[in-house]
Amino acid sequence: MDVSFLGGPGPQRGVGVVAPFDFALDRELWRWVPDEVSLHLTRTPYVPVEVSLDLARLVSEHETLQDAVRTLVAVSPEVVGYACTSGSFVGGIAGERAMCEAMTRAGAVPSITTSGALLEALTALGARRVALVTPYTVSVTRALEEYVAEAGVTVAGCSFMGLTRHIWKVPYREVADMARTAVRGDADALFISCTNLPTYDVIPQLEAELRIPVISANQVTMWAALRRLGTRAVGPYQALIDPSARTGPVLPAEEQQQEGSP
Repeated sequence: MDVSFLGGPGPQRGVGVVAPFDFALDRELWRWVPDEVSLHLTRTPYVPVEVSLDLARLVSEHETLQDAVRTLVAVSPEVVGYACTSGSFVGGIAGERAMCEAMTRAGAVPSITTSGALLEALTALGARRVALVTPYTVSVTRALEEYVAEAGVTVAGCSFMGLTRHIWKVPYREVADMARTAVRGDADALFISCTNLPTYDVIPQLEAELRIPVISANQVTMWAALRRLGTRAVGPYQALIDPSARTGPVLPAEEQQQEGSP
């Protein structure tokens, strides 16, 4: 069979992703990625610890992250993202920046983390008051609240699930119920934490219902990584990746123009 007429495959640009050993939502990440971009995933080594602050510290040690990034060098990604919320906020803002620096040294490419992408997304949306949904225990949730507060963002509401395992099995209905509980008062946005918590299909529904931007861990990770490539995440009508889905002028005019360009 002659397939020369197909002319492909087309050139691909690469995004490297370092995920915790228990990450189960590879397919969800791919749903935000345009066709011309490929994801190259690797995982941190297994450790027999439940989801906790201890686990967050273990999977985000600089040596662990650097070893993971080195496994991606052969496929030449243009950016590397650490897809773990708790692992990237457990050390505060200074800890998150140090993680990025460690990954960049290991791979000689720009690096981002989920928690760094969260702050970037809140800035892009002009959100100064955020409601939080987490699957975590109270101690891990409090650490996220402290991280957000350190960045000068007010936590306007919060709900958490208290889970220590199997977070990827939480159904959308439960995520939506927790979101409704968290959003009260005058929140500018809702953040759904944890890259292991499914969120892709629930975001447009919640935005339509709550009338505020809804962002999630996997969404901001892919959005920030693709921004480094000068391209945009794809997905159904949602405020972060589609400025026309925003309810008001949340950015200065010149920044809105930049945000809407490919």
